[in-house]
This record gives sequence, C-alpha cells and structure tokens, in this order.
Amino acid sequence: MPLLNEDELRKQLLAEGFVHVFVWQDGPLEFYSDHAHPLHSAHIIVDGQMTLKMGGTSQTFGAGERCDVPAGAVHSAKMGPKGCRYLVGEK
Repeated sequence: MPLLNEDELRKQLLAEGFVHVFVWQDGPLEFYSDHAHPLHSAHIIVDGQMTLKMGGTSQTFGAGERCDVPAGAVHSAKMGPKGCRYLVGEK
C-alpha cells in the first residue's frame, strides 16, 4: 500500500469545509469511553487502527479509511494493538 500523503488529505478536508484540521496519535489499545463533540469531525486513519462504536454499531477502520462523527453523537473509540495516527477535521 502506498504511503498516505497527509498534506493531500489535509487539503481534501479543508476543501470539504473543515476549518480545524490536525494530526492526532494514540498509543496501543488506548480507549476513549462514551463522549460527544460539539462539532462534526472526520478522522482519516494514516497508520494503525481505530474501532469506533456509535449508535450500537462497532466498526474498525485502518490506514486510508475515514470515519465521520456527527456533532453531538455519543461514541467511543479504541485504538489497535499498534496504536493509531490519524488526521482530524472539525466543522
């Protein structure tokens, strides 16, 4: 799989109207319990895995995949065994 170009992914999110775009990294198996954000957020996985649970559904995302969380949606997230590095966009 080719390396993901973070600059191109950042440009993509900005073009979609995300006004705050940044890179975040979590360690192996890090867990965020149920919470919500005031803004819509997009997460593009650059390396590793993230399992997102929202609305009773759980889905695992890997490098190159994207998950969006609507503003106010209660969700939790668990990182994979090697951690996770991801680009976040908020609007």
